[in-house]
Amino acid sequence: MNTKKLDIITFGRSSIDLYSQNIGAPFNDIKGFDAFVGGSPLNIAVACARLGVKASLLTAVGNDKVGEFILDFLNKEGVNTSSITVKENARSSAVVLGIEPPDKFPLVYYRDNAADSQVTIDDVLNANIENHRILLINGTALNIEPSRSATFCAAEIANKNNVDVVLDLDFRADQWHDYRAFGLMVRAILPKVKIAIGTEEEILAATLNEASQVSIKDQQISAPEIKGDIDQSIAQLLELGIEILLVKRGEKGVSIYKNDNTREDVSGFPVEVLNVLGAGDAFAGGFLYGILKGWNLYKSCRMGNASGAQVVTKKGCANFMPTLNESMQFITEKGGF
Repeated sequence: MNTKKLDIITFGRSSIDLYSQNIGAPFNDIKGFDAFVGGSPLNIAVACARLGVKASLLTAVGNDKVGEFILDFLNKEGVNTSSITVKENARSSAVVLGIEPPDKFPLVYYRDNAADSQVTIDDVLNANIENHRILLINGTALNIEPSRSATFCAAEIANKNNVDVVLDLDFRADQWHDYRAFGLMVRAILPKVKIAIGTEEEILAATLNEASQVSIKDQQISAPEIKGDIDQSIAQLLELGIEILLVKRGEKGVSIYKNDNTREDVSGFPVEVLNVLGAGDAFAGGFLYGILKGWNLYKSCRMGNASGAQVVTKKGCANFMPTLNESMQFITEKGGF
């Protein structure tokens, strides 16, 4: 019997997202931007809330107008903001994004002294994680203190209180001083995680080790090409104690890997892509909705794929997450689960 008061709490990045109004224009030719909100954990919390899930967000904003903008949006969306702290000596995060379909989506992060990186162990202790069914943590929060220790603390509290831990790998190369540090942190926290979600590139990044040859000068781009044996990397992560690894494969859907060495592929929904940014977060929201409803992994992933497919036809992330009615209608029109 479920005795938890809330469904999910997501922990990590939150930002104002400035999206190009000039779709298809090179970044240097952008004339204006639309102001949305973003950050993977925020996007996932909103995606869940729009599907009817009782979602909380654990993050921080600065004592600034951007922070007010973020909080106002979340409150209107019905996301529980009681665990969001205001950091007086930090700034709310910002991201500037271009849209050049079908495959160029340049983005620039403004995260120096980011408020969401200042979430502390005390903030975690005050977030009532134990009152939720699922805790979603985020790879980028592992890049710096104090959010790194706070993430480990959150996972530890969840493990002690029968709260399932889900990790969104969320590899953002320019947020790490060394690619290999990302892998070290991910591999350290995976024993506390039940389900991990990532792209092939993120999984390869998570298995880079001290012997991997990575040049620091190559780490100035946000989406590097990392090569390796993906099957070997998947096996390596599963050996660290997680039960399930979901590999997002874009238009091909998602593959479910379990620690019993089984694999199941779940097809996606064909659509015309406008903007891929936020699709993975939409997937996570739809998938977690299914898990919270007691659906099996296949059906939950199809729900996730449907959410992602709808968002790639839009120009932003959190602001365009589908409602439950929209998703169910979309799935029905595409042939059902």
